[in-house]
Amino acid sequence: MIRKIEMQNMGKSNLGWLRSIFHFSFAGYYNPNNMNFGVLRVINDDLIDQEEGFDTHPHKDMEIISYVVDGELTHADSMGNKRSLKRGQVQYMSAGTGVYHSEHNYGNEILRILQIWILPDKNGYTPHYGDYMFDWNLRKDKWLKIVSGQTGDAPIKINQDVNIYVLELDNEKEIELAVKKNRQAYLVQIEGESDINGVQLSPKDALEITEENILVKSNGVSHYLVIEMKLQD
Repeated sequence: MIRKIEMQNMGKSNLGWLRSIFHFSFAGYYNPNNMNFGVLRVINDDLIDQEEGFDTHPHKDMEIISYVVDGELTHADSMGNKRSLKRGQVQYMSAGTGVYHSEHNYGNEILRILQIWILPDKNGYTPHYGDYMFDWNLRKDKWLKIVSGQTGDAPIKINQDVNIYVLELDNEKEIELAVKKNRQAYLVQIEGESDINGVQLSPKDALEITEENILVKSNGVSHYLVIEMKLQD
């Protein structure tokens, strides 16, 4: 089963320096029928102006992944980490028992990131931070697995049974993705347009997929992110 979610129907926020699209209830956008998709709690598509960002604030008991679409993201946290990442690179943080962090745009263009929150398999983990500088070409016309659970094979491992993939698909190319029995997935059309099992997606649209294999056909160069996980009742 698949279900399209159009960008126009998602939550929105405009603080001037920050323009956000909320895939699920967040901040001033609250919809009791749209709180999560399985263990996926948040996807925020954020545009952040230069010299702006999220000042130091706390998190607890959440697995947090940031995927840089455009610009440069600078992270700092209470564990002593400070890093800057660019297009296609990924940072992750297990907030666990509690951590403070900040995220800013100190680059020379508007920053676009996908901010992803995943519920952990239990509370109380020791906080942890990491990042990975993926070669962009590793996702060209093939699924690049960037995140997995602790027993998985991705370079980034988090405390939940999920797999996160990214892909850049050239014009008129096709690729399959298997979403097996007792599994579900959430796909974000980051850039470009496509046809997925006969459903047309435009930039920033999304697709819920439950126990169904998909065939992705690109219309122009397209960029995707998929979060695949255990099916939740």
